[in-house]
Amino acid sequence: MTLLTHWPLAGLRLFTPRLELRLPDPEELAALASLAAEGVHDPAVQPFPVAWTDVGPEERARSVLQFHWRGLGAWRPEDWELNLVVVRDGTVVGTQGISARDFPVRREVDTGSWLGLAHHGQGLGTEMRAAVLHLAFAGLGAQHAVSGAFADNAASLAVSRRLGYEDDGVERHVVRGEPAVLRRLRLTAERWRQHRTVPVETAGLPECLPWFGVA
Repeated sequence: MTLLTHWPLAGLRLFTPRLELRLPDPEELAALASLAAEGVHDPAVQPFPVAWTDVGPEERARSVLQFHWRGLGAWRPEDWELNLVVVRDGTVVGTQGISARDFPVRREVDTGSWLGLAHHGQGLGTEMRAAVLHLAFAGLGAQHAVSGAFADNAASLAVSRRLGYEDDGVERHVVRGEPAVLRRLRLTAERWRQHRTVPVETAGLPECLPWFGVA
């Protein structure tokens, strides 16, 4: 018996031209936590609806560990959240998540991600999102993917536009005591096929399908 016998998600791999996405081992998770401690965004802005980065470096690192463990511990085929470490040339550069509730019926996924500050502006955000969109649409048979970004988060919105997302309404949030508008975005399977530009390969997916609620 191995870990894969009981937890096949540990063998899931997504590959793009520059990146590999996978569940992190303990050392990679520690590296991800350290990356968060060093900074994820300009402190002058807050791009996340939950301001988890507005704390000290040690608390920020600890929150990354707890967020990852909580997602794995609560996993159910009808309610799952897959948070993958993003690795480039052996270095952890960020994390890409994909989640769903009642996926067999709704066929819809949500995504979220962040990169360490040193890895911004290199096109990696597009590649890592393309990887999980391939997993969702080509691997799991999703019909929709949703995302969102605050109106002043030009980089995230540009990634979504590049990948084919369309506007899906707005939400009003409070960020640091001030009102903020979050733009919702939606990508259909048809538009995903039309806007595919990043080649993606998967490994270890067939064994994982029941864990995603896919027969």
